[in-house]
Amino acid sequence: MAAPWTRALLVLLTAQAASWAASSEEEAVPEEWVLLHVVQGHIGAGNYSYLRLNHEGKIVLTMQSLTGDADLYVSATTLHPSFDDYELQSVTCGRDAVSIPAHFQRPVGIGVYGHPSHHESEFEMRVYYDRTTEQHPFGEAAHADGTETSRQHAYAPEDASQEDESVLWTILISILKLVLEILF
Repeated sequence: MAAPWTRALLVLLTAQAASWAASSEEEAVPEEWVLLHVVQGHIGAGNYSYLRLNHEGKIVLTMQSLTGDADLYVSATTLHPSFDDYELQSVTCGRDAVSIPAHFQRPVGIGVYGHPSHHESEFEMRVYYDRTTEQHPFGEAAHADGTETSRQHAYAPEDASQEDESVLWTILISILKLVLEILF
């Protein structure tokens, strides 16, 4: 009889450790990104909260659901994007990220959706300006400020492995939460 409770306690402790490790990681961003805004908010289940982006250039949005599950929808054609009308989306159970190209017409509509699986979701969104160089069709590279250079920034393969590791942690935590819900 003590074995099932011991196993359940071990699962609980593992889930807590994984959750703590995932939440204690600082968001690593490339040096080329400049933080413009930090937006925090709450959203009810099945509801949207809308934001408007006026900044020019390549913009990166990262959003972490602090509680619940908030999803991200972006559109250059409507200021009220939804899961039926959007150009870009990120709908993970953990950290969401969207890269808005410089050619998107401004203002850009941003919709934060509270997934119905949670009564309320709390989120924190960070808005970054991406200063990486863009490759022109004729081969020369130019910075966002207009200066030309012969180098173009390329992300290292390690960046992809870190993203894969983050996705793996998200999946692992989700599975552990499911197991805990079944057990208790």
